[in-house]
Order: sequence, then C-alpha cells, then structure tokens
Amino acid sequence: MAMAAAFLSEDQFSCSICLEVFNNPVSTPCGHSFCQTCISSYWDRGVGGAKFYQCPLCKESFHHRPELHINRTLKEITEQFKQMADSGAPTDRREGGGAEDHHHPALSPPSKPGEMPESVFAEMMTRFQQLSTPGTPHTTLPHPNDAHPRNSSRVNARQALQAQNSLHHDPPPPYSPPRRYSVSSSSEASLSLPLCPAHLRGLEFFCRTDNTCVCSTCVETVEHQGHIVIPAMREWHIRKSQLGIAEVELKELICEKERKVEEIHNSLREIQAAAERETGGALCAFSKLISSVERCQAEILEVIEMSRRAAEQRAQSLLRELEEEVADLRKRGTTLSQLAVSDDYILFLKTYPALSTPPPAKDWSCVSVSSELTSGVILRTVSPMMERFEEELRKLPEVCQRSLEDQSVPRPNLKTRRVQEYAADITLDAGTAHPRLIISADAKQVHCGERHQLVPDNPERFDRVVCVLAHQGFNSGRHYWEVMVGGKTDWDLGVACRSVNRKGKITVSPAHGYWFLSLRDRNDYAFRTEPSTSLAVNIRPSRIGVYVDCDKGVVSFYDVEARVLIYTFTYSFPDTIHPFFSPCTNKSGRNEAPLIICPTE
Repeated sequence: MAMAAAFLSEDQFSCSICLEVFNNPVSTPCGHSFCQTCISSYWDRGVGGAKFYQCPLCKESFHHRPELHINRTLKEITEQFKQMADSGAPTDRREGGGAEDHHHPALSPPSKPGEMPESVFAEMMTRFQQLSTPGTPHTTLPHPNDAHPRNSSRVNARQALQAQNSLHHDPPPPYSPPRRYSVSSSSEASLSLPLCPAHLRGLEFFCRTDNTCVCSTCVETVEHQGHIVIPAMREWHIRKSQLGIAEVELKELICEKERKVEEIHNSLREIQAAAERETGGALCAFSKLISSVERCQAEILEVIEMSRRAAEQRAQSLLRELEEEVADLRKRGTTLSQLAVSDDYILFLKTYPALSTPPPAKDWSCVSVSSELTSGVILRTVSPMMERFEEELRKLPEVCQRSLEDQSVPRPNLKTRRVQEYAADITLDAGTAHPRLIISADAKQVHCGERHQLVPDNPERFDRVVCVLAHQGFNSGRHYWEVMVGGKTDWDLGVACRSVNRKGKITVSPAHGYWFLSLRDRNDYAFRTEPSTSLAVNIRPSRIGVYVDCDKGVVSFYDVEARVLIYTFTYSFPDTIHPFFSPCTNKSGRNEAPLIICPTE
C-alpha cells in the first residue's frame, strides 16, 4: 500500500469547487463530478440575472437546471479511497505547508516505475465486479504489472471512473480536462510539459506562495521550502472553476447596472411626460383665465364706448338747437340796426311794434351734458372684477392639480384647432409607390402586399424602401392633413423633397430631404434625424395630424384625438415638398393594416 500514492492521488477524488474529497458526489450531464452541496450552492449563486446553468469546469450551459442524483459508484470508490488514506497509505497532499510536504513520498519515484501494487489493483477489481449487474458488459482492467508490449496500457483512477460510467450506459462527457496523473513514470508524463529552465524537467507543479510553475526538483530546493505546492493541473482546474464563479458574478453585476440604466431612462421618460402634462395643464388654466380677462375687458370697453356715444349725441343735439337760436337773434339784431338808420318813418312805425317786443327764449340754465363716465362708476365696477381674478389666480395651483389628476379627459389644444384650418386634400401618387405597395382606387389608402407587383420601373418609383409620395407638392403656405394609423406596429409619416433619391438604399434625415415621424415595434417613436431623436409618447395615437409651414420651414405632428402636439422640427425646405407615407413591411400579418388619409373633422 505504500506505493499506491505514486498512482492514486487525493486530487483524483477531490471536488474542484471545495477542493476536498468528494462528499455525496453527483455528476452533471457533461460528465464532470462535484459534491452535491458544492454544485447546488454554485448554481444557486449563479442564477442571478442569468437564465442558464453552467458546468464550472467545461462551461457547458444547460437551459434547465439538471436534476442531479448521487453517483453511488463514485461515492463507494471515494469511501474506499478514504479508508485507504486513513489506514496509513500516503496521498498527494501539498497544501498544508511545512518541510515534510516537500519530501512527500509521492515525489519520490517508485522502485519500479509504472507498477501498481497488487493489493490496490485487486481491491479496485473487486469493487467493480461487485458493481456489475447481470446482462451488463463486464469491463476488464489490465493488470498493471503485465510487462508484455501488447498489454502495456495503464489504468489510472480516471480510467476507473470511465469504466464505471460505461457500466451505467452513460454517454461520454463532451469535455474532459487533461490530467497529469497516470500509471506511467514521471519522466514519461512530463515529456509534453514545458521544461523548467533550471533543471530541464516538466513544470508539473505550482507554487502558490511564489505564484509560479515549478518542476519536482524545484520543489525540493531551499527556495521553495515551506511553500504551498500543489499539482499544476489541479491549480488550473481550481482557478478555472473560480473563473466561472467570477464570470457569473460579473454577469450579475452587469445585469444590475443595465437595470439601473433602464430605470434612469424610464425616470427621464416619466419626467418628460410629466413636464408635458403639467405644461398642458398650465396652458389650459391660463388660457381659460386669459379668455375670461379678455371677455371682461371687451365688455367694459363696450360699456365705456356706449356711454361716450350717448353723451356725444346729446351734446350734438343741444348744440344744434343753440346755434339756431343764436342765428335768429343775430338776424333780429341786424334788422334793428338797419331800422335805426332808416329815414322812412312809415316803414319804421310799421315794423317797430314787432321788433320792440322781446323774442321768446328757452331757459338754458338747467340744461347740461353729463355722463356716468365722469363719475367713476365704470372704474368702481372694474375693481370687483380684478378682485375676482386675483382670487382665481390664487386657486390656479389647485385647478392645475385637478387637471393633472383627470387624465381621462383630453385637454383641448387651441393650436391643433388652428392648424386644422389649413386642411389640404391629399391623394397618393401610385407612380412613386414601391412595387409591394397597394394603393386604393380613391388613392386615399396604402398597405404592403406579400409580393412585388408588375409595375413599370419609372425614375419616380421607390425600388427598395416601401414608401410612396402624394401627388400634391408644396413650396409655400401652410398645409395640414390627417392619417389614420390604427393599431399598426410600424409606420412612417411626414414630408420629403421632390428631388430625393428613390433608388437603392436611401439615408433618411433632414439633410437628405426627409422629415418624418416613425413608429417601430408598437411603442418606439422617433423623429428621423442623424442620429434619430427618440420621443416619449404616453398615449398611443391612432390618428396623426401633419402640419407644414413652408415659409417658416416648420413640420409638426399631432395626436388628433388627444389634441396634443407630439413633435415639431424646424428646417429650411430647399425644394418642393410632398407628403410622405410608409406603411412598412407586413410582418407575418402583424402589420397588414393600411394607412388611411382621413378628412379633417
């Protein structure tokens, strides 16, 4: 039993996670074995944000957590190994430190390299014969002491495990990491290893203290006395398993950071939506207040104007009457002056009685022109109105809050009503439509078909992008039209220059003559700039209004039903622009609905 350590090492019966001898070993579908508690804890830690399970050694992934059962054959072999170790058989242990670790019998070559003790071989043969069942092919292990050339194969602990796996008809594992342990001599095993530059022997050990690979001669030198030295292949597998754990933890950390990034993006979208809601509520409240003030102002000014006109009419009437009386008196005075210088006494005596009697005169002492304007009545009426407006202003925050809470009631947008005054009759130009697009007879609807149609390839037709332009073109003035998009998952609406490229791959941006709003994947709204400008749309619109002001270079998009502005872009249109429509491709019937140009209500 003293020579068994040259061929059987504790490493061969150790779990690569806890580095201890197997305790209730289980095997993964890929063929590697671990302690039941170790692999369960490893997978419990690694599930996190990942949706698969990995083998710590070969990294093979399983989409469903494998159901593991105790490998009873390996468990019995491991228990046998423990009994051998407890009985005094030396094993390959170098982790404890101390001078005796560097003179371990495992490092001393056996008297007959490659020879397995009879007792060890007999014990292993007995174990496997006990585990075999009737009808199961018997696995024959060659005797390690057989020196015949045709029987020179050697059996180590790994081959023993493969033999017991074959007894249970388990498929071979897809990956088996190489091990340095074999029943061949140490000189044969180290031929394929890198050589130590000092001793020209294979670097088959790893010094944990110096963190370097060493050969068996280096281990026994003074430089590594008292160091922790283990087989290099074992350290490799240990660190690979630790790397797998670090990889899972890194993925969890990345997922956590990505979730935080998405959370911040969602917060920004919610803030933007809240700002738009509050802006709409404030504009609505102030619009009502301004309308009320303007109405009261108009009423007051009308009262003042009516009072002024009434006073003016009365004054004009009195002035005419006074002027007539003054004219009569001046005429009478002229007649008296002429009579006084006349020499005709007969005429004098005849007219004197009529002129000497005073003419009838109206008493003007009580007559005056007055108005309530001069008494300040109007201003006294305005003062209570102003007090009422101040009270309304104090209540404005509460009104805005109620407006925000009542999200089910659409808020009117005066600008939407104003732009509808510029409604234009838009029809689609079939000569520009992509071959897959189908235009209705009235040229008001367009949808994407399953295959290309036989249509002439004229220069105006788009041949790669499924879009179409309208017949109508604009280079001045204001224009507006509405399009029913319904429940489509993808669409494009806007305007495009007449001179845009229509063949092959096209770049859509204002710099290339395209100004349009896009929907992708049912919820992703964007205006096509370079790069695209993402938009937060709270309520999914089913009817889009498009407004252009050619003179100011403005293109705006509205949610017609909610009466809210979605987005406005300002640019200088270099050419005549045409309404632009794209129903996008029909994705297995999920986007087959048409775009419909609707009459403005």
